[in-house]
Amino acid sequence: MKIKILLVLALMVTQITFSQRKSRADRFFENGDYVNAALQYEEELNQEGYTKHILENISTSYYNTFQFKEAYRYLKVLTSGKFYGKDKSYDNAFNFMMHQVLSALGKYENAVDFLALYYKNEGKEFNKSNAISEIEAFKLKDDDYTITSVGFNSDASEFGAIKKDSLIYFSSDRKPNGVLDKNYRWTHRPFLDIYAVKVDKKNTPVSDIETISGEINSKLHEGNFCFTSDGNTIYFSKSNSEKGKKKFDSLRTNAVHLYKATKVDGVWQTPEKLAFNDTSYSTEHPWISSNDKTLFFASNMPGGYGGFDIYSVAINADGTYGKPVNLGETINTPNREQFPFVSKDGHLFFSSNGHLGLGMMDVFVSELKENKYTKPINLGAPLNSSYDDFSLTYYNETDGFFASNRKNKSEDDIYSFSQIGEIFLKEYEASFTVKDFATDNYIPNAAITIFDLDDQLYEDTLDKKEFITLSLFPGKYAFKASADGYKTKEKPVVVKEKENETYVIYLDKAITTVADNTKVKEDKSVSTSDNDVVKTPNELTAEQLRKQLLSDKVGPQVIEKNGKLYFDLPPIYFDYDKWNIRADSKKVLDDFALKLEKYKTVYIKISSHTDSRGTDSYNQVLSEKRAESTRNYLALVGYVNARRMQFEGFGESIPLINCEGKVCTEEEHQINRRSEFEIIKY
Repeated sequence: MKIKILLVLALMVTQITFSQRKSRADRFFENGDYVNAALQYEEELNQEGYTKHILENISTSYYNTFQFKEAYRYLKVLTSGKFYGKDKSYDNAFNFMMHQVLSALGKYENAVDFLALYYKNEGKEFNKSNAISEIEAFKLKDDDYTITSVGFNSDASEFGAIKKDSLIYFSSDRKPNGVLDKNYRWTHRPFLDIYAVKVDKKNTPVSDIETISGEINSKLHEGNFCFTSDGNTIYFSKSNSEKGKKKFDSLRTNAVHLYKATKVDGVWQTPEKLAFNDTSYSTEHPWISSNDKTLFFASNMPGGYGGFDIYSVAINADGTYGKPVNLGETINTPNREQFPFVSKDGHLFFSSNGHLGLGMMDVFVSELKENKYTKPINLGAPLNSSYDDFSLTYYNETDGFFASNRKNKSEDDIYSFSQIGEIFLKEYEASFTVKDFATDNYIPNAAITIFDLDDQLYEDTLDKKEFITLSLFPGKYAFKASADGYKTKEKPVVVKEKENETYVIYLDKAITTVADNTKVKEDKSVSTSDNDVVKTPNELTAEQLRKQLLSDKVGPQVIEKNGKLYFDLPPIYFDYDKWNIRADSKKVLDDFALKLEKYKTVYIKISSHTDSRGTDSYNQVLSEKRAESTRNYLALVGYVNARRMQFEGFGESIPLINCEGKVCTEEEHQINRRSEFEIIKY
């Protein structure tokens, strides 16, 4: 009996201890301490296994602390339904979270699957193939920006930079002067303050970094901010508080509110809350128009489209405010739109994870036309990445700052940028022509039709001209060509942000069947058979096609090495530690795409290689990304069917120049960073 009682007591202690651990994990989660919540839930998994409750909370904890590999591990189980319990359903929000996590990990095609499922469950239409094409276009478009990490970043987070005269102001959770200040539960780091640093013309710090004012900064968060044109009023985000203490809503949530302070005789006065704040929701990320008459901000107030939306509010002459106005569904989505910035021309820049992008939050711009905002444009790489990119501001027409956690994954850094390209759509001169497949000669009097996505069309006949030239916006079009004696052909084209690009359709001769006793005029470009059927080039036998590939001197040549056929292209080089297609390689791949279009039954393998710097495992991943990037460029811009192209990375394992035991020059390393194109089927 004594032993039995001891066993019962031991069991009770175990259950109580486990119950305490479980409730402790939930308490961490409910209080926003996601770091400790994740650790505690890991312990519970060892005891209880995969339950829906734990999977949902541990996935959210890792997601909120930017540990995306760990979040993916548990989201994969949750969305597969392979967990304990009869109820295998889960909230649709986790499909969107899975989309975000997979995007952050660079798995875009899988990410789009979950985005499609998310929209399906929301009862909304979604075109998966168009989404993948758009994402690839963001990645492969010509760079509109150059970016550089600023010199005042630290191991802490920095974001929200604004330049006024020779000072740069920014927000940071770096260690404050008061060593006894508490840390923020979510990040386990100090609360945010606003700092300032004096810089030279190159934005290099020339002074110590200091907090701007004891009146502005407190023991709680002070985040994004903006100044009026005269610099004497600051609007800023701040934890809702009264007399220095947090103020909570009924769910124990401490909202973020908008405050303003004015400067009198060079001294900031006590901040005051804006009248439209409310304890039950957040208002944050202010930006004021250049005429100081309109304040833009983000809020999750009731009546929006979901998550955080962007609003504007009029600032009246007497200092009062109008009613906040939601900027509408062109800008806002059911997810998050935050960090508005409005240029002097009235164009709206903001960050969003609801519009299609490259990963977590991307920066978008909406052009102001006739007092309406246009459909947002993704600013693309390198400004956007697979992680969070946000808080963009300009301080002149071409230069500014933004923040991203792409480097440290959890801590944000500030980057300066220079705009080098056109970010708004404009028309470019594009030329269209039609050629004979076999001879590469222009076909006189060929008819050309160009369709855009709205089914509007441009129509013309070459009429002995080599080209027709049109002014078109960049984007997708359908190019159709026909001529007497040829097969009519239509193909999609992507008009690029370049002047005087030429787009070609190659036409095959029409198949002609002639009577047995009729003499067929010899066409040296094709083969005739005893059945008197003239074959088009893509209907040649394998041996005939092989001979034609080796003899075709138009465009990239085909060569034979060790019994295998390769396209002999100029090198497709990559910058060190990069896998994006360089400008000098785009022209090479554009010409190659035309060659592949001529030979539609040719299948290729793209093999990419790195130099010997870096670890074997890292170089293997990098080479795979380079091969995939090359395949994607040919598929997207050249419209070569992706099923015709295999790709593989070989890391540093097959160098052209062996750098082992010697110091290779940069030119020799560059030679090893290459792609090769083998014909594997024809």
